[in-house]
Amino acid sequence: MDLGLRGKVALVAAASKGLGRATAEELAAEGAKLAICSRDEEAIEAVGGEIAKATGAEVFTRAADVSRAADVGAFVDATLACYGRVDILVTNSGGPPPGRFETLDLAMWQKAAELTLFAPVEFARLVLPGMKQRRWGRILNVTSIAVKQPVENLMLSNSLRAAVTGWARTLANEVGEFGVTVNNLIPGYTRTERVVELSQVIAKRESITTEQAVARWEREIPLGRLGEPREFAALAAFVASERASYITGQSIAVDGGWIKSLL
Repeated sequence: MDLGLRGKVALVAAASKGLGRATAEELAAEGAKLAICSRDEEAIEAVGGEIAKATGAEVFTRAADVSRAADVGAFVDATLACYGRVDILVTNSGGPPPGRFETLDLAMWQKAAELTLFAPVEFARLVLPGMKQRRWGRILNVTSIAVKQPVENLMLSNSLRAAVTGWARTLANEVGEFGVTVNNLIPGYTRTERVVELSQVIAKRESITTEQAVARWEREIPLGRLGEPREFAALAAFVASERASYITGQSIAVDGGWIKSLL
């Protein structure tokens, strides 16, 4: 299937590892030009070189902390200087720390909001004018299964990713007439550094092994296993494509069936 991505410019945030890297690799394999960032300059340069070598894609890299509006702005400006436009925006970041309500102070809420909510809003604010002018664009927000079924001990993620969902759904209504789609992608328990971190927190709290924590999740998943980043990335590439031009305002799960709700 030709996804119509050849020559499109895709900006993928937090792409040095995990879901961000897998998504960048998939888009590059489909012929897109990449702009990718990470807080770790050395890591993102290495990943950019690996993707370019494997796919032949043009890859622009830059160090950026997406929780800082100034870094987001500088990254978008540099991407526009390099390519002249952004056709596909994939907002992504590491998750806020786990914790119950009583353990979270105002500073932690503010930091989590800057990372999880304000970053995608700022990215979209900066790239939307060009998308609307060209009457074509894709905005994909990497959120979490927590937006449909809250996860225990993830108060910050449960709350702020739900806010992203409300913002994105409203934005989809506002920009649809310009040929711009806005969708949320909902990863379930996937074999990433974030899941390793969460399994370690659970293991420490409950005096079990990380393997036992992972096995518990796998028992809750109808497919009986964790997902792989490439499986998430395959959906991302399709939703970003020309073939998905009539899909907008949706929150689509890649979770092996973990979410139990009907919608």
